[in-house]
Amino acid sequence: MCPLRIFFALLQLHLLFMLGMSGSSAASASSAKAGGRNCPFRGWGGSKATNAVTTAAFLAPATLPRNIAAPRAPPSGAGTAVLDEGGFRTSSGLFVAPSTGSNVESSMRKRRVGAALKPLYAATVAPPISTGVVAAAAEKEEKAEGKKKRKATSMTPLEVHVIGLSHHNAAVDVREKLSIPEAQWNDAANKLCESNVIAEACTLSTCNRFEIYFAAHDSYAAFHEATAFLERHSGLPQKVLRKNLFLLSGEDAIWHLMRVSGGLDSLVVGEGQILSQVKQCYNHGMEEDGKGGKVVSRMLNSAVAAGKRVRSETGISKGAVSISSAAVEFSQLRCPQDLGKTFEESKVAIIGAGKMSRLLMIHMASQGMKSVTLMNRGRERAETLAAEFPEMEVDIRLMDELWPVMHSHDVVYTSTSAQGCLLTKDNIQDAGLAPGKVIVDISVPRNVETEVADIEGMYSYNVDHLKEVVDRNTATRKKQMLEAEDLLVEEMEKFRSWQFSLGAVPALMKLQEKAETMRMEELKKASKKLNNLSDKELQTVERLTKGIVNKLLHGPMSHLRATEDLEKNLVALKTLKAVFEL
Repeated sequence: MCPLRIFFALLQLHLLFMLGMSGSSAASASSAKAGGRNCPFRGWGGSKATNAVTTAAFLAPATLPRNIAAPRAPPSGAGTAVLDEGGFRTSSGLFVAPSTGSNVESSMRKRRVGAALKPLYAATVAPPISTGVVAAAAEKEEKAEGKKKRKATSMTPLEVHVIGLSHHNAAVDVREKLSIPEAQWNDAANKLCESNVIAEACTLSTCNRFEIYFAAHDSYAAFHEATAFLERHSGLPQKVLRKNLFLLSGEDAIWHLMRVSGGLDSLVVGEGQILSQVKQCYNHGMEEDGKGGKVVSRMLNSAVAAGKRVRSETGISKGAVSISSAAVEFSQLRCPQDLGKTFEESKVAIIGAGKMSRLLMIHMASQGMKSVTLMNRGRERAETLAAEFPEMEVDIRLMDELWPVMHSHDVVYTSTSAQGCLLTKDNIQDAGLAPGKVIVDISVPRNVETEVADIEGMYSYNVDHLKEVVDRNTATRKKQMLEAEDLLVEEMEKFRSWQFSLGAVPALMKLQEKAETMRMEELKKASKKLNNLSDKELQTVERLTKGIVNKLLHGPMSHLRATEDLEKNLVALKTLKAVFEL
């Protein structure tokens, strides 16, 4: 039997017991069912007997108050009195509520329904709510909530931040786990912005640093999102990341980027390669799938302009200005100690034919090197690189000749994009290399395993070992560094002033909102006195009050939009917020 029928049957038995109804009452209810065409429960049962029982369950004793209209005459042979709005009274004096109606009589009928029947009565008279209406209401509420959030966000300026690590505070084995190929920089930025906590982001990943420049309204939430992304990407726990990462916000983040682009934060002070890498970071952020946005892209572009000024107006880029050139100078220092002969007397091989290898060959040529062996997976790219150095004798080899080349050369540079180590302790020992080799790895991720340095007679170095050359070059460039910092300060103030002009917008919006609220309040107070005015006169009053407000706000707003002096504007903004209580 249907559970609903069982429920109604049990309810009917309970009510019959509570109301002390006799069998004749049930019979009267059956006749009421037969004559009551408007009964809301008509047709539910499978038989007449069932319908009679079901209808009787929804009957309640009622004594019509005097103010209720007299019932209409019942249909012939029905034994009922039909009331207004479709309700009717049975011959036994019981009242069956109508299925529709919301006037006073309906309300009084509802009150006459027994307490036990009120939930059931409400369920039958309540109009059905379609799922489409519910969905539309939910969607409308969601849109209103989103609009409210966007408005609150628009009142909070975007602040710039940077999170990352570099050769200053992180070892190469940590840097290589966070390293991202340039082709995937935008993918990383998109993942960072997925949660909408971070509004704009750009990624910079080089052999010496991994940094993410981003802008957000909520700094705390943004840093949490960024560190969570780095943890997922690198597989390193937060405990390890915290020891190696640096976090900078606002002016500190801008100053850091300016120094990076100017070459002051590089392992080799004044190197030119980092400037091109920052420019690539900007270019990727401006691509269709980039997330540079308005603020971060402007900051990167300002940093590129600052880096160009530093290199054109100071002598900071003279001498060894790249990792590759520093590696050559480092080899010149180490060869007499490690091999017992000069660098020029040694046989040199380069594994890889990319940008770093090209810089290596440029610096070797400037030092007077006459010959070098160049190894690569493909011959075509190696031949193209060798053609750029007609004054040098370049012996091109493929990677299947790796071990013969390792046996016959004294100094080997590795600079490939391979994700794993090409030279390990095990394969070097298996190859039976003779002692007396200098291996300089300038790749990130590394191409040479750290344990190679444990083999007797193998002198293995990576980018972290180049500090000896770096320190020597830095000492001779301190004066140029001071001059460069003065130029960077100028460029930073230009960007900061532009950024301030954006930050003043929320304050201006709040000021306008407050002025408009005050204007409307005053008009409302005077509304009774303005009742006698015509529509045209009321429009004149409206224009007059708006004009007064706009003219009063014009001065402060124009002053805040000025970007000539950042400090004065900051003071003006602070004063404005205090005066108008914004």
